[in-house]
Amino acid sequence: MSDTHVLRVTRVRADDETALLQWHDVHNLVIPPDPLTPAEVRERSGRNRLYVARLGDTPVGCSTVRPPTPANDSVATVIARVLPAHRRRGHGAALYAHGLRRARALAPAAVETIVLASNGDGLRFALAHGFTETDRYLLPGADVAYVTLRLTDA
Repeated sequence: MSDTHVLRVTRVRADDETALLQWHDVHNLVIPPDPLTPAEVRERSGRNRLYVARLGDTPVGCSTVRPPTPANDSVATVIARVLPAHRRRGHGAALYAHGLRRARALAPAAVETIVLASNGDGLRFALAHGFTETDRYLLPGADVAYVTLRLTDA
C-alpha cells in the first residue's frame, strides 16, 4: 500500500522488515530521548499504522497513526517525523495530510498529535495546522518533555 505526493515522496506502510527498519531509524534519529528497538517497532506495527516516507530509496521521514480505542477516549493520534535535513520542503505536510486522512477514516472523537518539546519546527507546524496544546509530560528519566496537542477543528 503506497501513496505518491507531488514532491515525489512515496509513503509506504511499514509492514515488511526493510520498511520497519527504516521507520525505526528515522524515529530514533528524530526522537533520541526515546529510542526504540526493532522488536518494539514490530510490536507497534501490530496496533498502529506505521508509514515510511521515501524520496527515491532514501527515507526522509516516518509517521504513526494510532487508532482510536475506548481506552484512549476514542482519540486518534497522528505523528509525523521528518529528518532535519529534509525539513521545510513539504514532506511533513504530506506525511501529516496522509496521516490525518487515515485517522479521520477511523471516525475518532478527536485527533491529537505528540511533539518533542525541543522540536520547535514540529511545534510550530502543529500550531499552524490548528492544534492546541493540552498536556506536557516527561517519560521516566527524560529531560525533554513531550507535548500533546489536540486538533481544534476535528
